[in-house]
Amino acid sequence: MSQDVTPLYVADVSAFTKQLRKSLSEADTLPGHAAMLALVAKAAGFRNHQHLKAAQPAQVDLDELALKRALRVFDDTGRMFRWPKWTKVQGLCLWPFWAQLPAHQDLSEKEVNAVLKGGLSFDDHVLLRRSLIDHKLATRTIDGRIYRRIEQRPTPEALALMDRLKDR
Repeated sequence: MSQDVTPLYVADVSAFTKQLRKSLSEADTLPGHAAMLALVAKAAGFRNHQHLKAAQPAQVDLDELALKRALRVFDDTGRMFRWPKWTKVQGLCLWPFWAQLPAHQDLSEKEVNAVLKGGLSFDDHVLLRRSLIDHKLATRTIDGRIYRRIEQRPTPEALALMDRLKDR
């Protein structure tokens, strides 16, 4: 049997133990492992052990190395002071800028530049603007006059990066 860890929060330990004791006293013999898991889950208010496992939030494994490298290119105020070397980290570092672009709105190049310059402490907003397009975080018309943020769910690493930058 696998060794999956299933956390269990019990709001009322007294009610939990009363229900578990009642279930154990109704059993003819001491229940086996799977039956005991089911009894514990029922005492905690779940239908069965599978229901308890399904109610747990999904564990997300973050790419901590990429996140650590991304955080290194932002200063104490949350402004990017250099462009990262790794392509994966570059894409990750673009998410805070993506989040600052207004959703569902056409923007001029000047408006996009204003957003990008506000988050940079080095002078290469053009690199970031092109990278937003390359990493599929924004689109632009063929003539380059109109930009638009591509609506999508940020990756778990991007959410973690933006959250940690918010604390700076």
